[in-house]
Parts: sequence; C-alpha cells; structure tokens
Amino acid sequence: MVSLPHQDPHSLPSPPCLCCRKQKDQFDNLEKHTQWGIDVLEKYIKFVKERTEIELSYAKQLRNLSKKYQPKKNSKEEEEYRYTSTRAFVATLNEMNDYAGQHEVISENMTSLITGELSRYVQELKQERKSHFHDGRKAQQHIETCWKQLEASKRRFERDCKEADRAQQYFEKMDADINVTKADVEKARQQAQLRHQMAEDSKAEYSSTLQKFNSEQHDHYYTHIPNIFQKIQEMEERRIVRIGESMKTFAEVDRQVIPIIGKCLDEITKAAESVDHKNDSQLVIEAYKSGFEPPGDVDFEDFTQPMKRTISESSLSNSRGDGRSEPKFGSKSKGKLWPFIKKNKIIETLLGTKSPKQQKEPLSHRFNEFMTSKPKIHCFRSLKRGLSLKLGAGPEDFSNLPPEQRRKKLQQKVDELNRDIQKEMDQRDALTKMKDVYIKNPQMGDAASVDQRLAELGQNIEKLRLEVQKFEGWLAEVEGRLPARTEQPRRQSGLYEAQNPSAVNSCAQDRESSPDGSYTEEQSQETGMKVPATDFDDEFDDEEPLPTIGTCKALYTFEGQNEGTISVAEGEMLYVIEEDKGDGWTRIRRNEDEEGYVPTSYVEVYLDKNAKGAMTYI
Repeated sequence: MVSLPHQDPHSLPSPPCLCCRKQKDQFDNLEKHTQWGIDVLEKYIKFVKERTEIELSYAKQLRNLSKKYQPKKNSKEEEEYRYTSTRAFVATLNEMNDYAGQHEVISENMTSLITGELSRYVQELKQERKSHFHDGRKAQQHIETCWKQLEASKRRFERDCKEADRAQQYFEKMDADINVTKADVEKARQQAQLRHQMAEDSKAEYSSTLQKFNSEQHDHYYTHIPNIFQKIQEMEERRIVRIGESMKTFAEVDRQVIPIIGKCLDEITKAAESVDHKNDSQLVIEAYKSGFEPPGDVDFEDFTQPMKRTISESSLSNSRGDGRSEPKFGSKSKGKLWPFIKKNKIIETLLGTKSPKQQKEPLSHRFNEFMTSKPKIHCFRSLKRGLSLKLGAGPEDFSNLPPEQRRKKLQQKVDELNRDIQKEMDQRDALTKMKDVYIKNPQMGDAASVDQRLAELGQNIEKLRLEVQKFEGWLAEVEGRLPARTEQPRRQSGLYEAQNPSAVNSCAQDRESSPDGSYTEEQSQETGMKVPATDFDDEFDDEEPLPTIGTCKALYTFEGQNEGTISVAEGEMLYVIEEDKGDGWTRIRRNEDEEGYVPTSYVEVYLDKNAKGAMTYI
C-alpha cells in the first residue's frame, strides 16, 4: 500500500499565497513611494525653470531700463553729462547693465547645471524604476507558477494513491470470493499493481517538484527579492542625493556671481563718491557767467528842484559816457537794470568786450612760464620726441628709439616682411602648378589667364624683398655689422656741443632722466629755441644723486659716443644706479662726476637685494 511521504512540519513551505499577497502589497507601496519621489524631483525642476525665467525677465527689464536712460547721441543731453553727477549716473547705468548680465549668467547656469541635468536624470530614473519593478513582478509570477506546479503534482499524487488503494481492495475482494474465476482474480491483481506503480511515479514526481519549489522559494525570498529591493533602495537614495546636490548647486550659482555683483555695486559707490559739487557749480558758473560789471549806486534825484532829471553816470542806462561809446549791440538794453541784461556771447567774444580784470597775459609770457616752471622739462626737444613716439609719428627706421628697442622693432619688421614674402611665394607656387595643369590639360582652363596674376605676385615679392633689404641694413647697422651711418651727424653734433654747451648738457641730463621712449640718435637741430641755461643749472644743482642699487662688471669694452652714454673697459667694476627698464640700457656710475648708460648685454649686474626699488627686467 502506498502512503504519503513523511515530511517534517517545519520543512513544509508556508502557504505562499499569503506571502505573495504581502509581497505584492510591499511592491505597491514601493511603487507609490518612488513615483512620489519622481514627482518631487519634477516639481523641483519646474521651480528652477520658473526661477530662470524670472532671472531672464529681470535682466531684460534692467537692460531696457539702462538703455532707456542712456544719453542719446547728438542730443542736448550729451552736454549735460559733463557734470560729475550726470557722469556718475551714466556709470551707474553701465554698471546696472553689467548687473543684469550677471542675472543672465545665473539663468544660464541654472538651466545647464540644474534643469538640463535633472531632466535627463528623471528620464533615466523612470527607466530604472520601470526595470526594477518589472523584475519584481516577473519574480512574483515565477514563484506563483512554481507553486501551482507543486499543487498540481501534489493533487496528482493524492489521486493516484487513492486509486491504488481502491485497486488493492478490489483485488483482495476478488481473491476472497470463491465464485470468481482465476482469470478475474489475475486481472484484478494486475490492475492493483499498475495502480501501485502509478502512485509510486506520482510520489517521485511530487517529491522532485517539492524540492524544486523549496529551492526556488528560498532563492526568491533570500536572493531575488532582496536584490530587487536593494536596487530600488539605492535608486531612491541616489534620487535623494541628487536633489540635495541640485539644491547646493542652486546656491553656488548665486554665490559665484556675488563677487561680480559686489564689484558692480562698488563701482556704483565709486561713481557716487566721484560726484564733486564744487566742480559742477564751477561748470555752471563758467557756462552762464555774463562777464558784466555790476551797476553802480543810483543817484538821488531831487524832484523838489525845478530842474531836469539827471541820471547817475554809473547807471547802465547812461548813454553819454565820458567820450566813449558803447558797442552797438548794447543799445537795445538801454534802461534795463544789470541782472536782466543779456548779451550775445559770440559777439562779445569776437569784439573782445571783456572786463579789464579778466585780461590775459601774452602767449609768450605763458610759454616762458611753461619752460621755466616746476616740475621742470629739461629739454623741449625731448618732450617733442616723447610726444611723437606716443602718437606713433616716429621715423620708418625707428631711429627715435634706443638701440635695443630699435633692434627689436627692426627685427619684428623683418620677420613680418618675410612672412608676407612667404605668403606671396605660396600663392605664386600654387598658380604655377595651376598653370602647368592648364598646359597639360587645356580643356581645364586657359594657361594664359594666370600670367597677369603671376606677374603681379613677382612684382610684390620683389618690392617686399627690397623692403627686407632696407630694414636688414638698418638692423645690421644697429648690431654693428655695417659702418654707422650717423658718424657725420655725430661730428656735427660735436661741433654743436662746443658751440652750445649749456643746451647739450640740459638735453643730456634729460636723456638720463628718461631713457624709456625719449631717446634718439638724431642730433639737435632746433637752435631757434633759447632756454636760459642758468635756470636749468640751478635746478640740476638742487637734484640729489641717485643712490646705488648694486654693482656691475663690464664684460666687453663699450665706446659711449652718443649723448648720455658712458665708455667702459672690459673687466671694469662700476656702480649701478638704475636698472634696465626694458629698453636694453642700464644706468651706471664710475664716480660722482661720471655716470651714464651702457647696453645691458655688455655688463653683468649684481643687484643689492636690500636696495629700494631693485627689480630684474628680462
């Protein structure tokens, strides 16, 4: 007889229907919670997007406001902006424009760093969430299918056992009945054996299915579902971290522009502090002052006397004067008091009707005062050279510059011309190749069509080469590879020095005081301007000698032939009183009476680190 397999009650699986129902409820709760988290994230994205729109709108309104109050070109308002208060207002408008730009930066950064990034992350989060819950539902369906298979195997085993019991009972009944034939008994016995075999097979199948289900159930509850829950938990934690980082970025975007906004506000404050009420008042006075003298006292007119009324000679309505007639344009203002008199300022300027108190000194006096006043200008020729250099009106060979600066400029010019030549040659080579192609394949084009352009390129190359030769000659002259062209002017300069020692001394002193830009090898030809030598000499005597800032050793012999230079011998030790300021010259001193400039490359300088103002120029 077949019986059910004995199982330990503790080893039997718990009814999975209840567990699956609870698990399904957990999945539903998690699904609702994760959807709520995505909704929160989308709500925050919407909040940031509206903030960026507000920033853009605010920036646009600020720009429009700044543009609205900007002074219009070619209008009367431009004249009003000469006052410090109105200039400060214009500066405020410009800073507000920059201030609006920072709000645009906030909007752009929030859009790119928060809105865009979070929008992409939300899409990825939705896909990941969908995948996790799909895996969970699939695992639930699998365990439910395994449970159904186990239930079917169990019912089949139970049915086969009952059928085996009935077949066994029928066989025993037939075997005990003497009226039954032996064939019927044999048939009943075989049927009972068949049913017993089927029950054994069902038992084996049920046992195998049960073991398989237990294994699947263990994996389901201890591996698959915990892994899915863990992934969902990690997904949710990443979402929470991401929204926290976005909020931090939200604050950082604002914090990054705070220094610039603070600078804009500082500039507005600076513009406000630049308002000068005295200056504005003076501008108003200069703009509207009439230049008239106040009227004198009005004389008493005695009407008790039978005499003709008299009018004070000091009154503005007096047309008699003492033999002097007023200008014709003033006749219309007769009988009016001084505060209401108006005159045409243009006519007043043209006719020169100025108050005697406002007479100006002659221009020559002003010029002499300019030449002799402090701070002194040692040599007007040096000032002229400096101005011409700053205005870009120097000669083509850069002879107004010190030698080292001149060498650099000439080298730059040569390099630039060589680059132009290379470009022209590249074009010529390309056209030559094109012409060869046309000659070999006439159907592609006419070879004669490029001849004119080739000729133009050849002429351009030749001109550029001549320019290069010219500048290379000047460069070689500076570097000492060619005979100096300025020997004759230098000899003339020596004669001039003998004839005009005071002027030469003042110019040389001027060169020493400002070697950066006002140096030139041209000799003074401007003898028409005479400056009192005594004034300059007195001023020079008052100057204190420059302190030494180090020592130097002459690496080569240098013959100082130009103004302001000093000759040195190789190996000689001297004092440094002024460093190279980038023009290639160093100012040195041999003793109290001998000092001047030498090329920096000719000496090895040892600066005193404790010396004030000691710097190194490369």
